[in-house]
Amino acid sequence: MTVVSIIFKDFHQGNSIGSHNAPHTTNQEMYEIIKLICSYTKVVQISQETIGRIGHMDIRIVLVEPLYQGNVGSVARAMKNFDFSDLVLVNPCKLEGEARAMSSHARDILENAKIVSTLEEAIDDRSILIGTTGIAGSRYDFHLRVPGYSPAEVKERLTGRDGKVAILFGREDNGFTKEELKKCDMIMTIPTSEIYPVMNLSHAVAVILYEFSDLTGGDAPLADALDMRVFYEHLEELLDDIDYPEHKKEKTKLMLKRIFGRSCLLSREVHTLHGILNRAQRHYIREGQHDNDLIDEHA
Repeated sequence: MTVVSIIFKDFHQGNSIGSHNAPHTTNQEMYEIIKLICSYTKVVQISQETIGRIGHMDIRIVLVEPLYQGNVGSVARAMKNFDFSDLVLVNPCKLEGEARAMSSHARDILENAKIVSTLEEAIDDRSILIGTTGIAGSRYDFHLRVPGYSPAEVKERLTGRDGKVAILFGREDNGFTKEELKKCDMIMTIPTSEIYPVMNLSHAVAVILYEFSDLTGGDAPLADALDMRVFYEHLEELLDDIDYPEHKKEKTKLMLKRIFGRSCLLSREVHTLHGILNRAQRHYIREGQHDNDLIDEHA
């Protein structure tokens, strides 16, 4: 058993660490204390199982232009049921008595919800955007909705990470626009009957938050929103540099976004990928210059 295990076990069994009359110490505070002790005893490995939830996933629920105030109130109630509180509403309907009634004892979630006019405002600081859909898509927009993952599969990909995530829910009648779907790093769909796959908004939120309620965070920091935006811009630059066919660019950029999005990249991984892209660009430029020199020699 490690020093950390002994100390932490002692803590949970109620044995004395300091005065019994001292204020209550949270797990996170205890973790910092233990880490400090271990730094002096040269213990460098701290198991997540021993400490519990070291980091956490900051999960935001975003409703895009919800039409019915009853649904919004019910979403707030579902969020409180599963201990989530960050709700952002993009151009919502009027929220009056019905919304408050349907929220029941979750009125605080409803009243504290942030209301914004654009989706960009709702997701600006989020590292990963997860779009939800119950529709497989037609042959015209199928590529926007694949690959689709179940809530359990998405939870598995986020486990052990520490960062900011937004789960987006579309309009009750028309879902998301194509441009909104393109912003999503992952697509999540709840396995339902093929006969009637589309769920009520608040029911879908409840199912997903039930699955995510035991999501275990970790100390692996996701690349932040700015890092990811710059990275995708760098990928676009590379496509331009290599003269990638113009008519294929849109679908390829979306495919790359989904590949890297579902990978839940860490900060150091993004920096490494930037280095690879830079080397590829420099190599391509050198090769192009070399070819031009050969042409000039034979002109």
